[in-house]
Amino acid sequence: MNCLLGTLALALGAAASAVAALAWPRSGGRRTARVATAAALACAAAAFAVLETALLTRDFGVGFVAGHGGRDVSPYYTLTSLWSGLEGSMVLWLLALAGFAWAAGRERADDPRRPVAMTVIMLVCACFFALTLLAANPFQPAAPVPSSVPADGPGPNPLLRGHPLMGIHPPLLYLGYTGLVVPFAYGVASLLAGDAGRDRVRTMRRWTLVAWIPLTAGIVLGAWWSYGVLGWGGYWEWDPVENASLVPWLVATALLHSLMVQERRGALRRWNVSLAVAAFLLVLLGTFLTRSGAVSSVHSFTTSAIGPALLGLLTAALVATGGLLARHADRPGAGPGLRPGFSRDLLFLVNNVLLVTLAFTVVLGTLAPLVVEAVRGTPVAVGPPYFDRMTIPPALALLALMAAAPLVPWARADRRVLARRLRVPLALGALTVTVLGLTGSHRPLPLLAFGLGAFTLAAVAVRAAETVRWRRGVDRRRLGGLLVHAGIALAAVAITGSSAYAQEGRARLATGQVLDVGGYRVRLDGTEEERTRDSLTGAARVSLSRDGSPLGVFRPSLVLYPATGAPPVANPAVRTGPFADVYITVTEIDPATRSAEIGVAVNPLMALLWTAGALLVAGGVAAVPRRRRAALAAPAGAPGAAREGAGAR
Repeated sequence: MNCLLGTLALALGAAASAVAALAWPRSGGRRTARVATAAALACAAAAFAVLETALLTRDFGVGFVAGHGGRDVSPYYTLTSLWSGLEGSMVLWLLALAGFAWAAGRERADDPRRPVAMTVIMLVCACFFALTLLAANPFQPAAPVPSSVPADGPGPNPLLRGHPLMGIHPPLLYLGYTGLVVPFAYGVASLLAGDAGRDRVRTMRRWTLVAWIPLTAGIVLGAWWSYGVLGWGGYWEWDPVENASLVPWLVATALLHSLMVQERRGALRRWNVSLAVAAFLLVLLGTFLTRSGAVSSVHSFTTSAIGPALLGLLTAALVATGGLLARHADRPGAGPGLRPGFSRDLLFLVNNVLLVTLAFTVVLGTLAPLVVEAVRGTPVAVGPPYFDRMTIPPALALLALMAAAPLVPWARADRRVLARRLRVPLALGALTVTVLGLTGSHRPLPLLAFGLGAFTLAAVAVRAAETVRWRRGVDRRRLGGLLVHAGIALAAVAITGSSAYAQEGRARLATGQVLDVGGYRVRLDGTEEERTRDSLTGAARVSLSRDGSPLGVFRPSLVLYPATGAPPVANPAVRTGPFADVYITVTEIDPATRSAEIGVAVNPLMALLWTAGALLVAGGVAAVPRRRRAALAAPAGAPGAAREGAGAR
């Protein structure tokens, strides 16, 4: 409790010091703000450590421990149970937010926007510290008198203690969410203090990329967790909380691309500020959806007092930033426009339009049920059919654009050079469609997706080869971006394959009976039961084979944690192969007859999907600059720009 109070006071003090530094540059306010920010981080870390200690020592006098801890929970899941409940997750959120505030405060001092940005960041920190202290305090006592303190707790949510990824997935998401506060703050500072030039663009792009990397990793690991724990055979269901992580990722991706245009051409300044502001506002929206109980999801928390407070914070931030954007819409200095003609500038602008369209489509489908229910009082559902129908066309267009853009010069493209660069990728894409169309029965949409994937991968290879040859070395930033593009292309192929060509079957099997799906045979060898102090596990022992060759014995299971009062959790058994996964689940076990209801799904290209996720993260890491350079890009009119404009690069 004292740590949270101290953190709130220090955050307000740091914001006040930043304001003083802005008004009186020689007053020592900047140093005071840095010290207060570091102290706020220390207090947030202390609150985190105290709560983890209470969980590990089973101090059930603490309300959060009594609600989410348990004596029979393993140390790993005891540690991770801190973010299995709303109050504990807010402590982790505060630690990540304070960490980014401290890191942003260490930026070089000659940026005129820095005091304004630090004021905004610390005000955001203070708001979240106050929300946690007043509406989601994990240190509240479990009982009014010590004699009524419970002797044990139910443990964390069963869905959060069946897979080790839950120790990694939420912290990475929180790092991505909270990291977007820095470009948000610099965007607001640009509205208030003006944009000082290309170096400031690089600052915003670097911080956006730093947030984008863990957000990407968190989304990929969340899909992997969903695939490995929920037992439904998929990895993405357009769940409202899944959407809440995807939407800021789409906007941040658009921002990364449009900031490149501003860095190179000085254009799109107002647009970039709007994207930076929108990305963090969407984080606030997602935080509200996750923690207010407004949506029903296995990923969300229950209804709590923090929901209305978060809605108030979101509304205040939306009104304030919207007012600033409207007030400065006509301010001179918005930057030059894009050059006319077919160029990379134009393709990046179209890229932004498509990404923002995707984000708006997902937001609309996520919020529409809430709005309709609030107005009409009748619940409605917007499910995967809407999202698939509305997002696939712009996603395919984006894939094609992503392939072509790196091959198009920044200046007006020379048709002959462009044709030479695109010749091989287009040929490979067309060849892929032709071969697949002649060798099998494929629907038009998967054929198009596979062709675009081949086109993109070939274009990435062509651009990578040119980059290495021209520069006689490795340009980490450029090759990092190409690696991300390759990851997106592989993900598109994997998602298409796993969605369009999956095969599944389900049957109740007695011991010795078999189920054939997609060329695989599953035989039920028996059922098993195992009891521990806090759980009951029922498993089906099955043998998997193909064409008479055994592939192993697997144990899909159902796990019940009686203390939580939750239904059994399905633990699927997955046999991963280079081209397809065999996904085996059990949904019902009858010990009396030693029979079980078995589900089998053959999911193609799943290993490729997780590989694509790793490439996305690796490419983002490679693109982060390790040291400052005098010029990351040749300015317009420089020799390098002239050569690229002529089509040489």
